[in-house]
Amino acid sequence: MDIATRVYNHKWKIDPIIRSLIDTDFYKLLMCQSVFRTKPDTEVTFSLINRSSHVPLARLIDEGELREQLDHIRSLSLSRGESTFLRGNTFYGKRQMFRPDFMEWFEGLRLPPYHLERKGDQYELTFEGKWHEVMLWEIPALAVLMELRSRAVLNDMGRFELQVLYARAMTRVWEKIEALRQIDGLSIADFGTRRRHGFLWQDWCVQAMIEGLGGKFTGTSNCLIAMRREVEAIGTNAHELPMVYSALAETDEELARAPYDVLSDWHEEHEGNLRIILPDTYGTKGFLEHAPDWLAGWTGIRIDSGDPAAGAEVAIKWWQERGEDPAQKRVIFSDGLDVEKIAELHAQFAGRVKVSFGWGTLLTNDFRGLVPGDRLAPFSLVCKAISANGRPTVKLSDNPEKAMGPAGEVARYKRVFGVGAQQRMEVIV
Repeated sequence: MDIATRVYNHKWKIDPIIRSLIDTDFYKLLMCQSVFRTKPDTEVTFSLINRSSHVPLARLIDEGELREQLDHIRSLSLSRGESTFLRGNTFYGKRQMFRPDFMEWFEGLRLPPYHLERKGDQYELTFEGKWHEVMLWEIPALAVLMELRSRAVLNDMGRFELQVLYARAMTRVWEKIEALRQIDGLSIADFGTRRRHGFLWQDWCVQAMIEGLGGKFTGTSNCLIAMRREVEAIGTNAHELPMVYSALAETDEELARAPYDVLSDWHEEHEGNLRIILPDTYGTKGFLEHAPDWLAGWTGIRIDSGDPAAGAEVAIKWWQERGEDPAQKRVIFSDGLDVEKIAELHAQFAGRVKVSFGWGTLLTNDFRGLVPGDRLAPFSLVCKAISANGRPTVKLSDNPEKAMGPAGEVARYKRVFGVGAQQRMEVIV
């Protein structure tokens, strides 16, 4: 159906934003299986964090409608077809990526309760329980809030106004694809689930990438869209793992080891292109300086904060010092990307490393300047693990604007991980 008509006609009592438990990022399922195996009794709290406080979510989104959407998610379970896809498909060249015991648990899962409360112009939304259960709330919760905010803006627009809006947005996406098509050797995937304009729009963007880029488009992080469009499901691991492992550490010595303990557990479970290091949780430079030798043999690294070119140079130098050939390593850039930055980074590093891109919000939610007051511009909304077994989590990042945690714990982590002065960079999305 035409997207503009679909938006205009969503007048049912509940028009479910999340259609499936696999309408989520692939890395969440990979991490969930790992947590299910290694930390099944860990209690974790996740919380919504709106970094863009100028967007008054509680004034834009009706609480009753939000609850209906969240309640609908709690009613979902895996369909037979979805289970068959996860059990039988080949991911990253490996059949039976998901173990039978994990799949049996997942097939019986209903997401646990949530806590929702209005605080001024924002919502407090939290999820508490076993880590492997509550972690699966993160992506659908973000997608629901992002899409309800989009609907709030679109609600007063007429049919023709919506048609023009989506025509302009489609033209923008296609012009970006045409520009990317000119880059020889490009390797790019959709990473745009968590802060998308809407499910139908993300699905349209993926189809446009498939047609426009051909083999240069490597897949999507969204499992449901990957299944429906028969493309690769893309993803490895995220900051959540070292943040929780670190919170569980009893001493400073255990804290210093925690980010490597995460990857040791991952190493036992995965191989090949799933062995991608995400080093910036507590500072890329210090992480690599103290990393065990076996990590240098991993396939590559993902750069997700700070100056991306500087981060890649640090990684290249590290591989060289460890006797590894950087040209055989993959560097995945995934922070706040758009066409100009993708072209710039590809030109700088192609041939020196295997360059890949995870293109997120500015693929699936670039409506900047398309409505009066720029009310559809993307904004920075996250849902993070804020405590584990009652202890606060901390993230330092290579960009202090993305740091989180109590001030005292942040100071302790900086001391333990040797993080000094950092360059602040604007968080676009």
